[in-house]
Amino acid sequence: MKQTQIRVKSPGKILDFLAFHFNGKSRTALKQLLTRGQVCLNGRVVTHVSTELNEGDFVTLNTGKVNYELKHPKVKIVFEDNDIIVIEKGEGLLTVATDSGKMETTAFSILLNYLKKKDLRNRLFVVHRIDRETSGLIMFAKSKEMQMVMQEDWHNRVTDRIYLAIIEGVLEKKEDTIISYLRESKSLKVHSSQKEIDGGKRAVTHYRVVRECEKFSMLKVTLETGRKNQIRAHCAQMGHPIIGDKKYGSYSSPIARVGLHAKVLGFRHPRTQEPLYFETSVPKKFNALFIKEKKKEIEKNKI
Repeated sequence: MKQTQIRVKSPGKILDFLAFHFNGKSRTALKQLLTRGQVCLNGRVVTHVSTELNEGDFVTLNTGKVNYELKHPKVKIVFEDNDIIVIEKGEGLLTVATDSGKMETTAFSILLNYLKKKDLRNRLFVVHRIDRETSGLIMFAKSKEMQMVMQEDWHNRVTDRIYLAIIEGVLEKKEDTIISYLRESKSLKVHSSQKEIDGGKRAVTHYRVVRECEKFSMLKVTLETGRKNQIRAHCAQMGHPIIGDKKYGSYSSPIARVGLHAKVLGFRHPRTQEPLYFETSVPKKFNALFIKEKKKEIEKNKI
């Protein structure tokens, strides 16, 4: 994929900037480049035509063969180059196959099939994963080398990892940090303990309430560590499990899915060292739940 980087000399909107510097392309074509995630502002993918630019900013345009060839309801390619692929995964889809022996479609198998159609020599490697029940951003590598670069220095390379979680009830502390030791039982459920016992691994979760109603709260969750089921276990530990998460004690499922979404992923590119930042929108079901609950509260207060 070809990259063109231009320094911004005066403030303005990104679509006007692109139209000036790439006057051979129509504004419709430029809007499509934005929509497909082929435009970066200071290393962060931007998709809105009204994004404001400041003097000194750098705009990067990725052109050439693009990633719109993959059409799947549960997998959307957010970014792709010769080394890595970043996708947004839908809820209910495994990242990779389990050891159960059961043949299932996974995000990995969908992406590998997509790559093989382009070139049978293409390969794909898992860098990290999110739970089947969780939606949001995941990054894969196209070579063993890039996989190892990311995995061996994961905590230093990953700059942003933010989730949205909808929990049952309302928290007294609107912002806090949870620190505990997590260990997985034979039933594959992760248990949280304040003591380091039975090989438990230290886990640190920062949260802040960003929205709440009488029955539910939406948390912005920042991970300092990335243990299996970390957010789910820590929410359960607080006595406020994530909605729809029966495994960790939830009694309600108002949106017919687990209320957990990997919203932000930022990291340094394993080859170029360029800072990359990706952010998805809030799932529609998340916002709809609070709108619905607020309406109920208003009607209740009228009575």
